[in-house]
Amino acid sequence: MFFYDYLLLILLSAIWGSSFIFMRLLAPALGPIATADLRILIAGTALAIFLKFQNRSLEWKAHWKQYLIIGLLNSGFPFLLFSFAALHLPASVSVIINAMTPLFGAISAVIWLGEKMSVRIVAGLFLGITGVAIIRGGGSFELTPMTTLAMGACMLATMFYAVGGVYVKLKAHDIGPTAIATGSQLLVGLLFLPLVFFSPVPAVLTVEIIIYTMIFALFCSAIAYLIYYRLLKILGPTKATTVTFLIPVFGFIWGALFLNEEITFAMVVGGIIVLSAIYFVTGKKKS
Repeated sequence: MFFYDYLLLILLSAIWGSSFIFMRLLAPALGPIATADLRILIAGTALAIFLKFQNRSLEWKAHWKQYLIIGLLNSGFPFLLFSFAALHLPASVSVIINAMTPLFGAISAVIWLGEKMSVRIVAGLFLGITGVAIIRGGGSFELTPMTTLAMGACMLATMFYAVGGVYVKLKAHDIGPTAIATGSQLLVGLLFLPLVFFSPVPAVLTVEIIIYTMIFALFCSAIAYLIYYRLLKILGPTKATTVTFLIPVFGFIWGALFLNEEITFAMVVGGIIVLSAIYFVTGKKKS
């Protein structure tokens, strides 16, 4: 990796760490469906305008299927799940579970890329589940069936991210990062738009909420996915998803600064165990 790539990883971590704060602010006001869809649709529209000014084509006829699948796996389903979780969990908990993406990415590589299932992967999976269980049992939030379901939703979202990264490597390696970021979000944003009408916005829209939504979409999706798909092309899915190593750090910082969220000892211990699990799976074996 070049120094520039490391800087992009850190920048992407900071941006995506803040996304969990935005979801905690917007999901109660807009509902999880509108929060997720507006994030995707505004980002896709902004990127489409950007490409239009550059006279670049998305080649819909050739790539619409890849855009659809990537959009569902990397944006649509995960954003819905995390937005739902934001109604019930502190941002700092969601961001820790999000760090399991490389773990599931390695498992996806075993399934679809033909890599071997090793003792390290099995140990990493066990540690990852243990870490999440510690977070669940010792968090500062009330432990209920709904909070447990919300944590499960976060884990499922990371699985979608992992499979999405593998799919991009297998089926979309010939499509440019900007085209993927644009086409995938625009298509899924339009696809999910009718769902908003079945889940009305629960609160009155204020200027503040509108501004937060625009910043959320443009920075945490439009700009973030331009960076992510570039890294995915250069580094591959396993290395690119290591961005989630740093996201918990920024998630803790943003949560404490802007939401006054408490960082408990159990959350720190569970987070360390989750990161250890990721190292077991993605760390290089000694020769």
